[in-house]
Amino acid sequence: MTILRARPAPLVAAVAALAAVTAAGTALLPGPAAAAPGCRVDYTPNQWPGGFTANIKVSPGDTAVSGWTVTWTYAGDERVTNGWNATVSQSGSTVTARNMSYNGSIPAGGSAEFGVQGTYGTAGGAPTGFSLNGVPCNGAGPGPTTPPPTTMPPTTAPPTSAPPTSVPPTTAPPTTPPPSGCAGAVLCDGFENQTGSTPSGDWSVVSPDCSGAGTATVDTSTAHSGSRAIRINGAAGYCNHVFVRTTKNLSGLGGVRYARIWVRHTTAQPTDHTTMITMSDAADGNRDLRLGGQNGALQWNRASDDATLPEQSPAGVAQSVPLPTNRWACLEFMVDGSAGQLRTWLDGVAVTGLTADGVPTHDIDGQWYNRTWRPQLTDLKLGWESYGGGADTLWYDDVAMGSTRIGC
Repeated sequence: MTILRARPAPLVAAVAALAAVTAAGTALLPGPAAAAPGCRVDYTPNQWPGGFTANIKVSPGDTAVSGWTVTWTYAGDERVTNGWNATVSQSGSTVTARNMSYNGSIPAGGSAEFGVQGTYGTAGGAPTGFSLNGVPCNGAGPGPTTPPPTTMPPTTAPPTSAPPTSVPPTTAPPTTPPPSGCAGAVLCDGFENQTGSTPSGDWSVVSPDCSGAGTATVDTSTAHSGSRAIRINGAAGYCNHVFVRTTKNLSGLGGVRYARIWVRHTTAQPTDHTTMITMSDAADGNRDLRLGGQNGALQWNRASDDATLPEQSPAGVAQSVPLPTNRWACLEFMVDGSAGQLRTWLDGVAVTGLTADGVPTHDIDGQWYNRTWRPQLTDLKLGWESYGGGADTLWYDDVAMGSTRIGC
């Protein structure tokens, strides 16, 4: 699926709103205010085998609108199954998205963003025919900045890339600068200061509960940037837990913390429960808050009561997404301890099913809020836990954690 003029701005997470698919032939009614010919619709997808999400940014140009209706047409058999920040319906290959009550007004020169999630059998390339309130927009076709169809999202660097700020592969002096894009973060580490094969210094290898075949090493053959990353050989079975834990003092982050972690792995997430990232919660008996997967998609899990986000119903799992394999992906999350909220982004796109917004929603965070949740996180661990038949090889790089969103 082609990326159309990717934008780095984050998508505001919201509770999913999905309208029933309208009957074929339903006429598109113009919004309360017409769009100017200079309007633009930017469609930025994130695709995996059989499914996708997309962030859509609508900009009316020089004319303000008091309500908006955006339409586009898929060339393949894409089917939208969910939407957020818009009421979304589909008739044949045409998708219609209408504003919610809280985001209908867009000033001149402004924009609004919404998202969709869907499935496909055979993707048909980039969607076409974008319009705003019935007016064709110049975001309908590829512009001169559109990358080729096979290009990864601009926020995802190719595995072998080495940004100009990275040190040459043959050197890793202690003064290596942190990866770009995380200035001011309490933790900002591209692992370039690691000098041996075993993580040390700002990281220590730990094996919660019991140790076995899992290993954690410094890898110089695969990195997101620079010349080093942490490699986790994650074995199947409960007693093979292995993680690297930061030794940095994270107490200065306060109640709200944002993380940005680049991760790459080789094996699609299994049906069984697995964990990749954990944080000890002092408000929950020092039990871990865990980010991993189950039923083939990403999920959060609370170790103390095994609550999951999203709920593991078919409708709940459909609100999440798999972690792409064999490429670097940017995972971001925010945990607000005072408000008891959690948000997650994959490659810059908010994931509805990995959002706990404080209001219990069936299939998403209803189970999560079966009790008061006010986390006090104290650390960060990267690695692998399998509670069944899941084995995987993972790499972590360019890890950052701070009190404001860091971005990819």
